[in-house]
Amino acid sequence: MIFLVLTDGFLQIWRLITNFFFLGPFSFPFAFRLIIIAKYGVSLERGPFDQRTADFVWMLFFGALSLLGMAAVPVLWSPFMGVSLVFMIVYIWGREFPNARISIYGLVSLKGFYLPWAMLALDLIFGNPLKPDILGIVAGHIYYFLTVLHPLAGGKYVFKTPRFVHKLVAFWGEGKQLNSPFQSDPSAGVAFRGRSYRLSGGGGRRQTPPATGGSPAATTGEQQQGNAAEGIAFRGRSYRLDTHTNAST
Repeated sequence: MIFLVLTDGFLQIWRLITNFFFLGPFSFPFAFRLIIIAKYGVSLERGPFDQRTADFVWMLFFGALSLLGMAAVPVLWSPFMGVSLVFMIVYIWGREFPNARISIYGLVSLKGFYLPWAMLALDLIFGNPLKPDILGIVAGHIYYFLTVLHPLAGGKYVFKTPRFVHKLVAFWGEGKQLNSPFQSDPSAGVAFRGRSYRLSGGGGRRQTPPATGGSPAATTGEQQQGNAAEGIAFRGRSYRLDTHTNAST
């Protein structure tokens, strides 16, 4: 990845981000990876990371940084890391839902803990490269070990979500983070803001309070007449066609 950034002597820094959006050419494995993101990624976001949007963003951010660090090693170099990031999501989902029953192509039923290894075996059968899968499993295990296994073993939990991630989530105004040090921006995501009026209502008219000293009955009658007059565009006299108004007797 570092070699791609320095391609042709130019610093193409955007490749550090855009490489994670490539999941391979349009094919069945490409569609299968999209389904994995939509199913297991959303399941993580609504399950263990419910109301923890900043932690979910930090998980993806840490996974991307870990994969970029592995790509700096010549033996582990890979031009695209999107498949590895997908495998990281699958691995973390398998550790969070180890007893969930899943079915692969309707042929094999197994527990969620074995899902990443079953997908690794499928890629071996289909002849797909295994290095991106293994890198994703390694990145997922590093994250899960630092956030779950090490604290459960009595170690100190030092792998906290950085403040800048909390600040970004609060700035975007998307999702919700419990015990966040920053408050969400109420104007985030609002493109236009202005006054609104009901077309059939008073159209922004102000109602003046009744003058003191008037009788309540007269005030109520005036208010009813004013409410009845609202919404009427034209007003005039009306005559019935079957009535002889000017007939002489």
